[in-house]
Amino acid sequence: MAAQTVASTTTPAPAANSVDLGPAAALSCRECGHRVPLGPVFACEECFGPLEIAYDFSGHDTEELRKRIEAGPANIWRYAPLLPVPADVADKPNINPGWTKLVKADNLARELGVDAGKLFVKDDSGNPTHSFKDRVVAQALEAARAFGFTTLSCSSTGNLAGAVGAAAARAGFRSCVFIPHDLEQGKVVMAAVYGGELVGIEGNYDDVNRFCSELIGDPAGEGWGFVNVNLRPYYAEGSKTLAYEICEQLGWRLPDQLVVPIASGSQLTKIDKGLKELIELGLVEDRPYKIFGAQAEGCSPVSVAYKAGHDVVRPQKPDTIAKSLAIGNPADGPYVLDIARRTGGAVEDVDDGQIVDAIKLLARTEGIFAETAGGVTVGVTKKLIENGLLDPSLTTVVLNTGDGLKTLDAVASDTGLTATIRPNLDSFHAAGLGS
Repeated sequence: MAAQTVASTTTPAPAANSVDLGPAAALSCRECGHRVPLGPVFACEECFGPLEIAYDFSGHDTEELRKRIEAGPANIWRYAPLLPVPADVADKPNINPGWTKLVKADNLARELGVDAGKLFVKDDSGNPTHSFKDRVVAQALEAARAFGFTTLSCSSTGNLAGAVGAAAARAGFRSCVFIPHDLEQGKVVMAAVYGGELVGIEGNYDDVNRFCSELIGDPAGEGWGFVNVNLRPYYAEGSKTLAYEICEQLGWRLPDQLVVPIASGSQLTKIDKGLKELIELGLVEDRPYKIFGAQAEGCSPVSVAYKAGHDVVRPQKPDTIAKSLAIGNPADGPYVLDIARRTGGAVEDVDDGQIVDAIKLLARTEGIFAETAGGVTVGVTKKLIENGLLDPSLTTVVLNTGDGLKTLDAVASDTGLTATIRPNLDSFHAAGLGS
């Protein structure tokens, strides 16, 4: 297995006491609980389960912590006391993402039949490279610094490649990223413009990811930090900041319902982790919340498993316009199923036509041009309401994780000029534009 190879051959970790990653205390296996020192590994040496960050949050005074966060910078580093980063992280060269808008979406709410004041869109298209991937990459970059890596790399469906390229350029790292050869051209250009190496792999994302796992075990990969492989435990923690921001922007309240897109599933699982941490720290009131997962029908292995009542997610070959979500073998799929069931949520999917309709609906009602992943979450929200699974009277947050300018092809075929007229009023009126 690739996980076994990576666990045994990746760059040795420095001694735990030589790494300053703030409150991060160790790596802990999500399956068996086995702990290892902080280092660039992601698979448990005992059971090959996924490793994640274990923290020491002892000694925090809730009100002092709240004040410290609120006085912090308008980016993810306001939450430095809750992340695996050094205390002076805000002073280091990084792309500093986060603190994106939480849009009160009353126009969209009317269209969907949601009560006024209850629907919000967390619009992460406002990040430096216009997707939520800036959050996880900024976090992984700090781990790469701590472990002495000199090259940043990743396997990517597009957005991550651009985020890695930008973060590496800003921090003075070399970057070399790997993508499926047939990605949307906008994402290819954005990933390439930062001057790093961009390599297309003949195949889909799962083929790219397998190749990267092999490269880590090869001498050619020495000194490389793969943000979503050997740095994955640190990288994934960046998604928690979405949960932190949503709750702070709601006035330190938990939302009742969240609709989150599923690619690998890591974002959804870490949002849940972030919400639980806020509860444990006393920063929000402990009360129930529901998390709903959203997939494209053309790549919906988690949705299929959920509807069938299965605990095992069977891989699929992706075939959807939502290429940023086109991971046919999602690593965190089983954990997504657990969270959806534990919180009383669900996992649903929509087809390509519904995705396009949802992109246009969000743009027409709220002035937010979402990429295809945002079309998935809005489309699934609509479907969940129609099926009676999402309560329209409760506070609901829908995630838009990227900018529609990256996926123009999805809506270009039937979107364009309303009319072409001569530069005079007669032509204007003749086209019916004056009424």
